[in-house]
Amino acid sequence: MTVSPAIRPSTAILLAAGLGTRMRSSLPKALQPLAGQPMLSHLIASAAKVFDKVVVVIGPGMDDLARCAAPHTVVIQHERLGTAHAALQAEALFGEGDVAVLYADNPLITPETLQRMLDVRRSTSEPTDLALLAMRPANPGRYGRVILNQDGTVEKIIEWADASESERAVGLCNAGVFCADASRFRSWLHKVGNANSKGEYYLTDVVGIVREQGGIVRAVEAPESELLGVNSRVELAEAEATVQRRLRREAMERGVTLVAPETVFFSFDTVLEPDVAVQPNVVFGPGVIVRSGAEIRAFSHLEQCEVGPKSLVGPYGRLRPGTVLGEGCHVGNFVELKATTLGDGAKVNHLTYLGDASVGPATNVGAGTITCNYDGVFKHRTTIGANAFIGSDSILVAPVTVGDGALVAAGSVITQDVEPDALAIARGVQTNKTGWAARFRAALRAKKEQG
Repeated sequence: MTVSPAIRPSTAILLAAGLGTRMRSSLPKALQPLAGQPMLSHLIASAAKVFDKVVVVIGPGMDDLARCAAPHTVVIQHERLGTAHAALQAEALFGEGDVAVLYADNPLITPETLQRMLDVRRSTSEPTDLALLAMRPANPGRYGRVILNQDGTVEKIIEWADASESERAVGLCNAGVFCADASRFRSWLHKVGNANSKGEYYLTDVVGIVREQGGIVRAVEAPESELLGVNSRVELAEAEATVQRRLRREAMERGVTLVAPETVFFSFDTVLEPDVAVQPNVVFGPGVIVRSGAEIRAFSHLEQCEVGPKSLVGPYGRLRPGTVLGEGCHVGNFVELKATTLGDGAKVNHLTYLGDASVGPATNVGAGTITCNYDGVFKHRTTIGANAFIGSDSILVAPVTVGDGALVAAGSVITQDVEPDALAIARGVQTNKTGWAARFRAALRAKKEQG
C-alpha cells in the first residue's frame, strides 16, 4: 500500500452524547470508568496518537464530560437525532484533510488500528473514498453485516433486520467507524435522510450514498476485542476484562512477574518497572509507580503512591494517596499508609496505621502503632527521624516529632516531642495485687450459684 506523500491534517470526531440508559446510571455513558479512567479518555488517548485534531460531540448539560474532554474542542448536539446528525454538529471543525467519526462507547480501539484505517483511506495504490472498520465477532448476533464485492470492496452495509438468510450468514460486521475526505464527508452527511422507524439520521447510510455516486468503500478488519460496543454494565465488565488482559500482557512483556496474572488488576497509568514481582490478588488504583526489584505480595491495594526499588509490600498491605517508599523498605501485613514517606530501609511490618507521617531511613515501627493525625477538623503530621525504634502498640499524637535514634517504649502514648537518642516512656505505672484474681473469680462463681 502506498500512502500519498502530500499528507493533509486529519481530524477525529468522537461522538459522546449518549445518555447510557441501558447502564441504569445517572452518569453519561462516556464517563463510565474503565481501568480507572472514563471510557472517553481511553478513546481520546488512542485518537490523539493518530489524528492531528480531536473534537468531542456531547449532549446538553454534560459539563463533566466537557471537562473530561479538555483540552480538546467540544461541540454540543442539542437534539439527539442520530449519529449522522451528531457528526454534522462538528462539520465546521472537520478541516480540509481526512476526518474520522468514532464512538465513545467503542473505547478499546488501538492507535495501530486507527492508523491502518487512515492509511487505507490515503492509499494511492488502492484508491478509497470511504474506509470503515469491521470485525468478525464470535457471535455476530444482530450486528449490521458488511457485504463485499468480488474485488473485496464494500458493496453495502445491511442491518440484521433487513438482511436475507444468506446475508445474515456473513461473518463480517460493521463497527460504525468511518474515515473519508472532509469535504466529501460533509456533502454525504447532508444527504442522509431520516425515513426510518425512529426518524433519525444514521451514519451508516453514508455507505449507500457513496456507492450510489460510484465511490469505493473499503473495510479495514480489526479484532472483535477492539470494536465491541459498551452499552450496558455487562458489556462494561467485558470491556474491563479486555483492558486488563492487555495491561497484564504489556506488564509481563516489560519484565514484570505476575504469579497469577488473572487475579491482578491494573489502572490505565500503572507503572511497574522491570523485575517487579506481583503476587496474586493485588489491585493497583490510579497513579501507582513501582520501582525495579520491588515485590507486591498478595491481597495488597495501592493507589497514588510510589514504591521504591527492592521494597516489599504486603501481604494485605494498603498504600493510599501520597505515600512514597524509599529503597528497601518493608511494609507488612495489615499495614495502612496514607500521605506517608518511608526513608530507605525503614520497616513497618505489622498491624499499623501511619497517616501524614515522615519516617527516616532504617527506622523500625513496631506492631500496632498508629499516628493520630486528625483532630476532627485539621490533619497534623508526625515526623520520625532516622534509626529510631517505635515500640509495639504505641500511639503518636500529632503534631509530634521523634528524633534520630530515639526509642519509644511499647504501649506509650506520645504527645510531646522526643529528642534524638532519648527513650520515651508514656504509660501508666503497673500495679500487681497479690491474690486479687482468685478472689474475684470466687466471688463471681458464688453470685452465679445464688441464681
